[in-house]
Amino acid sequence: MLFCYTKYIKNIFLKKLKRMDVQDFKNEIKKISDKIKIGIECVNISEKEEKIAKLKAETEKSDFWNDAKNAGKISQELAELEKSRDLWLNLQSNIQNIFEMLEMLESEFPENSTEIEDSADFLEIVTEFEKVQKISKIAEQELLLSGEFDSRNALLEITSGAGGTEAQDYSEMLLRMYLRFCERKNWTVEIIERSNGTEAGIKSCLLEIKGHNAFGLLMAEKGTHRLVRQSPFNAKNLRQTSFAGVMVTPELEDADVSNVVIPDSEIRIDTFRSSGSGGQHANKTDSAVRMLHIPTKITVVCESQRSQHQNKEKAMQILKSRIVQRMREEEEKKAAEVRGEHTEAAWGTQIRNYVLHPYKLVKDLRTGYEVTNPDLVFDGDLDEFHQKFLEWKAGSL
Repeated sequence: MLFCYTKYIKNIFLKKLKRMDVQDFKNEIKKISDKIKIGIECVNISEKEEKIAKLKAETEKSDFWNDAKNAGKISQELAELEKSRDLWLNLQSNIQNIFEMLEMLESEFPENSTEIEDSADFLEIVTEFEKVQKISKIAEQELLLSGEFDSRNALLEITSGAGGTEAQDYSEMLLRMYLRFCERKNWTVEIIERSNGTEAGIKSCLLEIKGHNAFGLLMAEKGTHRLVRQSPFNAKNLRQTSFAGVMVTPELEDADVSNVVIPDSEIRIDTFRSSGSGGQHANKTDSAVRMLHIPTKITVVCESQRSQHQNKEKAMQILKSRIVQRMREEEEKKAAEVRGEHTEAAWGTQIRNYVLHPYKLVKDLRTGYEVTNPDLVFDGDLDEFHQKFLEWKAGSL
């Protein structure tokens, strides 16, 4: 029975690999091995080792924890560097072990590759190779997330488009989708501001999302999202098209925005009573803050903190992050124009369709990637959309 099961599993794997023989399998191993070598060169392991040694020396100082905030940043950076280094070095070691195991197996059956393919040892090697393949995809994604702010936390804002209640309900569907995605990633989410719809859904919502590579991954969500469905708010159950906009900004630290100086004359601040949860004090006083940067028309609303002062500080931090992001986008647009590329404004650009009627389909219009089960997508299954976006983005650079 065990032999039959082993052979059955092995045959499934061979179908995945288009029924490759031992030599073809060795070629696949070599392809992964070559990718890993290139990856190790790209991430510059020796440079990481130097940084790790330097940061470790910092952590060993007697006064290291006197500044808890700075110590936390150094510890986080050290952990991320070690994780990246170990990821690539372990991949290199594992793929080498697989190659050596296959060579040893070949030496036991020098004249008959069929006996090799039917052996339990070959299945074990195949299983280990599949594990390395999965981990290598994670490592490749790390390579694609090498932008200046890709590893940072993210600020994600959802704004309902034209369409009244229908669009507001759709915006809340997107909100749930992103909350479920963050839950799958074990990221933490704080709702900075939420404006509820008149009858249902939300008019807008701002999320602060904390997690490794949050900004780099969620950049795939930036743009206009379109929904087609039979409206639950229409008595005749007619087909309705709705739109929602998603804006994504990296959460920057003080050092990143130290050069951003905003004169008081360029800012208009309004205060109002918080509409969300926040305790008796927050709900009975004008603690919420709306901050407008007059030159750029960028508006930030913050009501998550208990006091008006805290909300002002948070709003200013978000405003500076958005100004820096706007400056970066303008620089990229100018560079593209110099290169003769045709670019469109990021805001208002339709990036993804969610069709629930008359058929079921979610399709990313940039990458062409699509799935026929919208329920999974709305439940936060966005990983493949993000991977395809990163590959598409890297190919367009």
